[in-house]
Parts: sequence; C-alpha cells; structure tokens
Amino acid sequence: MNINLEHAEKMIVAAKQKSVELDTKMNIAIVDAGANLVAFARMDGAWLGSLDISIKKAKTSRFFDMNTGIIGELSQPGGSLYNIEHSNGGLITFPGGVPIKNANGEVVGAIGVSGSSVENDHAVAEAGASVFVK
Repeated sequence: MNINLEHAEKMIVAAKQKSVELDTKMNIAIVDAGANLVAFARMDGAWLGSLDISIKKAKTSRFFDMNTGIIGELSQPGGSLYNIEHSNGGLITFPGGVPIKNANGEVVGAIGVSGSSVENDHAVAEAGASVFVK
C-alpha cells in the first residue's frame, strides 16, 4: 500500500487540527514511499521559510525510515551520522519528520511539519501520521 491523495488529505486535516490546538501555524508536507510529494498545506500566516523545511523533513524521514529527531541525535559531532545533513541535496535533522507505516509496519511515506518549536512540529507530525488508514 502506498499513500494516495485521500490518505494525505486526512493526515493534513489531523495535523492542522493539532496545530490549531497548539495555537500555531504550520507548513505540512506528505510524501509517498518514493519520497514524492503527495500533498502540502501552508496554514494562513505560517512562515514562508518553513515551507521548504517541512518538505525536507518529510523526505528525510522517508529516506531513512525514522523520525528526523533521531537522525539529529545521531548526527551530532562525534556521532555515527555526523554531517549527514549535507547528503541527498540537504536533509533536515531536527524533529518534525515522522515515517508513516502500514499495518505490517512497512514505511509507506512520511509527514514533515515546520513552523513552530521542534516539540510542536513533532507533535503535529505525530497527529497527522496517527490517522493513516492502514
């Protein structure tokens, strides 16, 4: 199973609801299993600079099938992935990117969120990913 537009739109709705709950404005990107952009939403007033970051968070999460915050921990000086953010045309290695898995635990895409603190970005991404119909 791959993420289609219908799935992506439901995830964006859930992510937007969480963003409103947290009183923040977000850019939200959904990519499929091939890291291709399926859907994107920029909430009114969300930072323009976070648009690209949200897409790169989604792609980074899919490229490595893990939360971007985990990649960030591994990419610190002395870490096993130090400087990885310079690969693949530029990665984002702080929280806000979350892989999306099907019922078998296979990664079928990812969501990337940017526009607030990394804690809020991650919470909104998790909210979006949680509604994926497996």
